[in-house]
Amino acid sequence: MKTIQLPLKSAQRLMVASQQLAGPALEPVQIIEHLGYVQIDTISVVERAHHHVFWSRNQKYSPADLSHLVESRDVFEYWSHAASYLPMKDYRYSLLPKKEFQKREASWFPRDLKLMKQILKRIEKEGPLRSKDFEMTKQGKSGWWDWKPAKKALERLFLEGKLEITRREGFQKVYDLPENVIPSSVDTTLPSETDYARYLIQRTLQHHGLATGSEMSYMRKSQTKTTVLSTLKEMVSAGEITPVSVAGVEQPYYALKQSLENIPRVSPKVHILSPFDNLIIQRKKLLTFFDYDYKIECYVPAPKRKYGYFSLPVLQGSRFVARIDCKADRPNQRLMIQSIHYEKNVDQRLLQKKMESKLLSFAKFNGCNALEFNIK
Repeated sequence: MKTIQLPLKSAQRLMVASQQLAGPALEPVQIIEHLGYVQIDTISVVERAHHHVFWSRNQKYSPADLSHLVESRDVFEYWSHAASYLPMKDYRYSLLPKKEFQKREASWFPRDLKLMKQILKRIEKEGPLRSKDFEMTKQGKSGWWDWKPAKKALERLFLEGKLEITRREGFQKVYDLPENVIPSSVDTTLPSETDYARYLIQRTLQHHGLATGSEMSYMRKSQTKTTVLSTLKEMVSAGEITPVSVAGVEQPYYALKQSLENIPRVSPKVHILSPFDNLIIQRKKLLTFFDYDYKIECYVPAPKRKYGYFSLPVLQGSRFVARIDCKADRPNQRLMIQSIHYEKNVDQRLLQKKMESKLLSFAKFNGCNALEFNIK
């Protein structure tokens, strides 16, 4: 198939629109079914990433909406490139990674068959259990309590698909048998390697707009990477996928044919995004297409931080314009603004009013009713 030549600005618009950051807001279940996953994260300086991603696409979203998706079995937990919520309609595509994990001997979660059997029997008898329902048995040399054997066995059973996470209490996982979590109406047939490859290709292009073959198989085993590339070649030959050359970008990209037919315009709305947002997560791609060099600095020693502990990317339309370091002081209902750094060639005066309006909305989402600027 002929390669489509795409201007950089059109590529940016396609990527932002494909992330549902343009156009009318979708319902939470529609958001996750379009995105394919939402990453779960523990950091709670501001509202956790799995809530923040939904809110960025629907300002009426509240954390109770995700609880409802879990309770109604519209989502389930498993591994994408990281721990994630995934749409239940895609459940069968988690079965192949689970099957592969069953074959792995070497893992941080060792295969203790005797303990795993005991855990399964206990859950069968008692119902859903947390890791804290099992006794602590070992203390680490450092003085910190190690992950106890039962917790590792629970995670092994989960990764193998022999247990599911039925809900969370606080942030504690509650494990149960798959038959008690996965609705009987859900397709649980094992996909072939080719079916799985098609799923990865279509899902990636659906929510990223543009992707390379390696991005479609990101964090997958080598056999899957090989199958994705051969399947991609077949889909291009069949006219399902279009090769794309983006002006100023050396690497070849691909897109769904229909997504190139009418690339929408993107309104100049301001979005405050999570560092773990689906648009943000591939840092090299962010730099290539948006000239936005982003790094989360919570893992960087304080003296070496340039933008702050948990700086949030700010997108206006299809352009990244700033980054803001925020902290929710929930007891005092204040959203603390600790730093704002604007990108080059950004008119700060024109942007400030929109930024303040968005920050007030973000404060409300974080359980705060006012902003407090502590910029040094």
